[in-house]
Amino acid sequence: MSEQGVKVPRALASGPSAFITTKEMLKEGPDQDILIESFLSSGRVNHITMVMALHPAYLSCFLKTQHALLALDGPLPHHWRHYIAVMAAARHHCLYLVQQHSAGFLEAGGDESWLSGIDFAPSKLRSLQTLNKLLAHRPWLITQQHIQQLVCPGAETRWSLAELIHAVVLMAHAHSLCSFVWGCGLNPEPDHSGGYTFQPPSVAHVPRSPHSPAHEDGRQELCDGVMEVEVLMKRMAELQQQQEEECTQEEMVTRFERERSESIPTAVVWEAPPELVVRLVEDPEFRYEDFAPRGEQAPPTMRAQDYSWEDHGFSLVNRLLPDMGQFLDEKFQVVSNLTYHRMAMHEGVDTHTLRKALWNYIHCLYGIRSVSHTEILLSTRLDIFFVSNFAPCLCSYDDYDYGSVNVLLERALKVFVKTMACHPEQTTTRIYNAFWRHFRHSEKVHANLIVMEARLQAALLYTLRAITYYMR
Repeated sequence: MSEQGVKVPRALASGPSAFITTKEMLKEGPDQDILIESFLSSGRVNHITMVMALHPAYLSCFLKTQHALLALDGPLPHHWRHYIAVMAAARHHCLYLVQQHSAGFLEAGGDESWLSGIDFAPSKLRSLQTLNKLLAHRPWLITQQHIQQLVCPGAETRWSLAELIHAVVLMAHAHSLCSFVWGCGLNPEPDHSGGYTFQPPSVAHVPRSPHSPAHEDGRQELCDGVMEVEVLMKRMAELQQQQEEECTQEEMVTRFERERSESIPTAVVWEAPPELVVRLVEDPEFRYEDFAPRGEQAPPTMRAQDYSWEDHGFSLVNRLLPDMGQFLDEKFQVVSNLTYHRMAMHEGVDTHTLRKALWNYIHCLYGIRSVSHTEILLSTRLDIFFVSNFAPCLCSYDDYDYGSVNVLLERALKVFVKTMACHPEQTTTRIYNAFWRHFRHSEKVHANLIVMEARLQAALLYTLRAITYYMR
């Protein structure tokens, strides 16, 4: 075709990730069966699926949940679902997801003019903008007043509770998926803007992925990475031996507050987002701020015994959006329990304490104080759903020891996690390479999945609590 004067596009990237080379991806062996299944169902295997296929058990849950959100019967029209996802992805300047859902929006019969800017969308969709930015950047500020403004009978663009819960889950899903896209350095799809060129290949020019604002070589000597693994193994063993030691309630609170107020720098240069993203964002200067900035009065901490996914959020979602609570819960459970009993070069390792520390650290960043609890009243979630949506579950709660977070999560990992969870568009190759330097890439992707799901649950908890208060 090129000989006949027809311009033939050429993919710029050789693999799905700017952080993980194609050779390394193939070496770690993504699950082929689930890739084939994905191709047969959608006609393509996108970069998200390729990277998530390193963890097929999780990918299966993820694809089912996303399919239910976007394609199955529900209160929102299909093109609205994709447009809401576009609005959400734009908050984190995620051109990858904006383009993906823009295509889905048009395929579902959406009006192309809506993509010209948020002002072209119906007023009912525009009314989600405040909730969208709070969900994306500071969900602890969401109150029942925000819910009332959207669902009260006198509202000009009234949302039903079923519609609103569908929109909330869509937005939170897209926000957290932005963390994964940026945190894994996903390259644009070959048919996306920035994913192809008509120029012939040049040895002298290697294109820079728009999903990695500042690619630097942050690799350290191999021996340093090995030493870090051994230190972490030793700390995990010591923590497991100390688990029987009891701390006072005051000491537990002190450790949580210390972790919550710790200053973890994530300062990098802010780059101007693409024009396609800018026109879909209202109040672009509104960004993440620490839940508890030093020297300022912090909002009240959300305690898990007061409002939790297991005892409150699950049944509320299932009540207003049937089966979605089950989809989300399965995904939370899979990512929380996902383990291969290995760590770097070590086999037969119990990584539970490390995975739990990661999850609770993200919740800590969002002002949620986690606990471990044991059911006293043997009741299934189905029982709780039918008895009362707000019935307290009889549980005994034990405070999580946030001292474990400081012991297990070294500073470079905290920088990566906070960047990815709070402003993922600032994730760089240097930040990705700086932590867990001797771990497999699949283990880093596993950490990304934990961050993504913990962030999703945290954002949902604040919004669901506000809806609960409104319904009382």
